[in-house]
Amino acid sequence: MTVIVVMGVSGSGKTTVGEALAERLGVEYAEADAFHPKANIEKMTAGHALTDADREPWLQAIAHWITSHQESGGVVSSSALKRRYRDELRAGGKVWFLHLHGERAVLAERMQTRKGHFMPVSLLDSQLADLEPLQPDEPGRVFEITESPAALVEAALHAFRERA
Repeated sequence: MTVIVVMGVSGSGKTTVGEALAERLGVEYAEADAFHPKANIEKMTAGHALTDADREPWLQAIAHWITSHQESGGVVSSSALKRRYRDELRAGGKVWFLHLHGERAVLAERMQTRKGHFMPVSLLDSQLADLEPLQPDEPGRVFEITESPAALVEAALHAFRERA
């Protein structure tokens, strides 16, 4: 089966959409933040962007989760900002990327109003700078976050089921 990777920068709605999508599909959902080593969480909480080296164990852990869900399917969130990060996730098995895209102002507002998350708004620009759009050879679709979460889930389900 295919694992859906809900990707995008912080504040794009990965958790909200990912949880709803997993529920609709009847598969397990995994939150990418749960795969971060404690040092990564502390670094981001302090307002410091992660390096590629910081992200490596995190990406490996998510790829392992993808591998372990090839038979059952699943939904996992991950910023998956760079092509090479997505390639590493794809090495874990068959995936389909659901990229949640939005304007900086919308993302920043969401980040400012959410409670209990370690990622400060000050790191949004570094994520946007690192973001590399999905390429034509990468399986997945881009969806604008201006739609409601319910509408995004419906559109994503349709696109996922209709994929070639």
